[in-house]
Amino acid sequence: TKEWDFRVNEFPYLARQSGDKDKAHLVRHVGEKDQLRRYEYWKQIKFELAAISCEKLEREECINYRMFEQQVHQFLADYETRAYLIPFNSDSGFYMSWTRWGNDTDIRSAKDYRDYISRLKALPVVMDEYIALMREGLKTGMTQPRVILAGREEPIRKQLVENPEQSSFFKPFMNMDKDISGAERHVLKQQAAKAIMDGVVPAYERLLDFFEDEYFAKARTTLGASSLPGGKRFYDEQIYRYATIDMTAEEIHQLGLSEVARIRAEMESIISDLEFEGDFAAFIQFLRTDPQFYAKTPHELLAEASYFAKKTDGRLPQLFGKLPRQPYGVAPVPESIAPFYTAGRYVPSPLDSHKGGYYWVNTYALESRTLYTLPALTLHEAMPGHHLQIALAREQGDQPDFRRTDYISAYGEGWALYAEKLGIEMNIYETPYQDFGRLTYEMWRACRLVIDTGIHAKGWSRQQALDYLSSNTALSIHEITTEIDRYISWPAQALSYKLGEYTIWQLRREAEARLGAEFDLRDFHDFILALGSVPLDILKDEVQRWITEQEAS
Repeated sequence: TKEWDFRVNEFPYLARQSGDKDKAHLVRHVGEKDQLRRYEYWKQIKFELAAISCEKLEREECINYRMFEQQVHQFLADYETRAYLIPFNSDSGFYMSWTRWGNDTDIRSAKDYRDYISRLKALPVVMDEYIALMREGLKTGMTQPRVILAGREEPIRKQLVENPEQSSFFKPFMNMDKDISGAERHVLKQQAAKAIMDGVVPAYERLLDFFEDEYFAKARTTLGASSLPGGKRFYDEQIYRYATIDMTAEEIHQLGLSEVARIRAEMESIISDLEFEGDFAAFIQFLRTDPQFYAKTPHELLAEASYFAKKTDGRLPQLFGKLPRQPYGVAPVPESIAPFYTAGRYVPSPLDSHKGGYYWVNTYALESRTLYTLPALTLHEAMPGHHLQIALAREQGDQPDFRRTDYISAYGEGWALYAEKLGIEMNIYETPYQDFGRLTYEMWRACRLVIDTGIHAKGWSRQQALDYLSSNTALSIHEITTEIDRYISWPAQALSYKLGEYTIWQLRREAEARLGAEFDLRDFHDFILALGSVPLDILKDEVQRWITEQEAS
């Protein structure tokens, strides 16, 4: 609890995620002195951890110890590799996540509004801290590659409003709680308007000036993480963070090539069954250009996503014994970020926030949003993918906060990709084209193993990456471009999907082989999900233990 108290003080959003409003008025500071303070503290924590042996702990305590130790390692590595000098990537970052405050903050009382206004007032200070970090990054070579920066200023420009009502930050004040008196409501609105127009908007203006006058022109012209100062360690640490697996970049690259070949054979089989006249490239071109595979309106795309979401919901009890209490909705990706955003995303919500999670569907550029991939996307982002896993993890009340609130990408994204294939067992895919869309998504994730390691460890060019993804998947060209820029700007994160899914399937096949007729898929799924989000090495150990116990009983 000592370290968690420190962590919550340093990162107040953790308290808000847990429903604790004592620090709801605070923001996270990111200056060099803040980075050093945290580093020195976690160095001491690492020293204290070294005196504890996991072998002497009970099972759950040993899991907690191993997870905590890995978290501390990552905190220290982020400082030592100076990863904090690159605080954004092609589709996410501090200045974009801030614009969600108005939607994500749970506001029910006048105090909640005052706390929110306090955060608005603090935002300009933190903005300047981020600008200082990125300016240091320019001096030391720790920047995003210049090639991915075009257009990244647009989400900033959208915040340069002429009146507060146009600002996303003002949204909570548009329909204030009726229990707040008229006089107090007026004062709160005035304070919010002043904080936005006198502080927030000028802060975004400073960021825009910095990007256009300094960052875009001086950012590095190289591509891969290996070209950063200390680049090999930087990329190795990112692999450890996102993959949580003991594999080298070369081993991951070779696994990717193997998986690409296997999936390609399955795709060719579907093309053959359809008796399509043409080769693989011609079939991909057909999928990319035929109007039958595209929605004509945003509502049509959202309605199709909602249909598959509800169809899946009704079939979940076939494969799961325990389902989360929290519901979820379907909504479009916000306009301010949609042009550079991925096809879909799950947005969780605190359990006590009086709202559910959300499955975002990108309705921007409808000509690039393929309907045949929508069932797989829905299974991944909603049920039984991210919403099922994350909502259940947050209901694990007996786990310590540092574990319950953690999100291990290899586990979470691996589970969500695994969920896409569960659609076969739930009979979700209705046409060969939709099954081809599922394979396209799996191929997409397998290609990531090849492309990410290719860019960041083997010197691939951006064009090599674009050509590889476009020739192996039926993704639209717009999606391919945004995806490649994402891999360039977010080293190793893309590895987590396929490596996690591959591990889960290996464990399931081992359990099926060892338990035979006694294997219960619902029990297997419930056990994995009850662990919460854990690194893959812990997942492997725990499933092995579970299989052994099942054999014994």
